[in-house]
Amino acid sequence: MTRRPAPRSLSDEALSSLLGRQQFGTLATMKRSGHPHLTTMVYSWDPEARIVRFSTTAGRVKVQHLQRNPRAALHVPGGDVWSFAVAEGEAVVSESTAVPGDAVGRELLKMIPEAGRPDDEAAFLEELVAEHRVVIRLKVDRLYGTALTIDG
Repeated sequence: MTRRPAPRSLSDEALSSLLGRQQFGTLATMKRSGHPHLTTMVYSWDPEARIVRFSTTAGRVKVQHLQRNPRAALHVPGGDVWSFAVAEGEAVVSESTAVPGDAVGRELLKMIPEAGRPDDEAAFLEELVAEHRVVIRLKVDRLYGTALTIDG
């Protein structure tokens, strides 16, 4: 009988590295019914502070869920279908950016990788205000995930 490879747990360092390499993940929040609400999100990982940041608009259902119940998780796929990382914790939703260049607007701007920064920063900050943008900050208190090495 051929023995199949078993998944191996990833270290905290490997999980943090995986979060840092990716930019898309699935955010899970809790509906009033207790069922999960899943949405694909672009995120920014701050490994030193252990915070995942998301940009969204104030009227989104995920914002309502997090304001009612701050527990959330982010699932991030690895380089293959057998590996993943999950970041769990409690989220805080910022106030909407209200004045171009305020603290929330600057935080949103810093979330954009240097190569993707807008040419007209002032116009971008105005757009964030018009869209009622907020920052979701997921303070990560637990990381877990696995990988499966298949020798071929």
